Amino acid sequence: MTSLRPLGSSDLEVFPLALGGNVFGWTADRTASFAVLDAYTAAGGNFIDTADTYSSWVEGNEGGESETLIGEWLAERGNRSDVIVATKAGAHPEYKGLAPDTIRRAADASLSRLGTDYIDLYYTHFDDTSVPVEEIIGALDELVTAGKVRAIAASNITPERLQESLDFSDREGLARYVALQPHYNLVSRDTYEGRLQEVASRSGLAAIPYFALASGFLTGKYRPGTHVESARTSRVEAYVGSERGERVLAALDGIAEAHDTEVATVALAWLAAQPTVAAPLASARTVEQLPVLLAFTDLELTDAELSALTAASA
Repeated sequence: MTSLRPLGSSDLEVFPLALGGNVFGWTADRTASFAVLDAYTAAGGNFIDTADTYSSWVEGNEGGESETLIGEWLAERGNRSDVIVATKAGAHPEYKGLAPDTIRRAADASLSRLGTDYIDLYYTHFDDTSVPVEEIIGALDELVTAGKVRAIAASNITPERLQESLDFSDREGLARYVALQPHYNLVSRDTYEGRLQEVASRSGLAAIPYFALASGFLTGKYRPGTHVESARTSRVEAYVGSERGERVLAALDGIAEAHDTEVATVALAWLAAQPTVAAPLASARTVEQLPVLLAFTDLELTDAELSALTAASA
């Protein structure tokens, strides 16, 4: 059985694949969402990631649909204490930004939708530079002190603001970020590698990369001359046919064949092996999509294979 990993300096222990909840209430209805959640936890998974804004971009949705479905699933299964639930504040249409009162109201709304009295990991979804880090950390610390949040994390933040936040927490003895959710994968390395990764490494933060499969490009199904019916096709177009994308797919193809496994499995294994990464984040719309994602936890790439992928994606 796959062992759990410590999440930064927190007391949380997580499965090495975080299950993305962005599809719940969007491309996965209630029945499909419950089936995916059941299959993931049956395989030993315990780390479910969502956000209060999922899926407000869908016509007729208001945001919070994913949290509501996860909350209903937790209630039906009676397994709240077995699952690490991560959600985010700052992007819900009714709770935009990170002003302290907005964070407080957003947290209470998330708790209500999730049907729980605590959130295991609470992210600032997008940094709000109009609010001083002292006010953001102060509001998050209040939630931790009140027992509404166990640990805090950040996503979509600059190295400078992240360091400033950590320094303030240390100086004042307040709740401190334990994790970071960056945009990071084999064909998108520039946002995270460098100064942001250095801050995370120096400060003991765990990275939970989103778009771990580059919106599906790293599954290998998007190639020149092929057409895929998907809600994410527009995000993938930048990679298809690019020199970097072609090099990466060629390297992935060879390694996947050598291990008799799937391209997506190899891509996740590379990401999981990178410094600071605790658990790549990936979503599954159907139960059939899960095994390929889960398989990387049993795949050990050689140093030569990891180096080949790193070189191909440079």
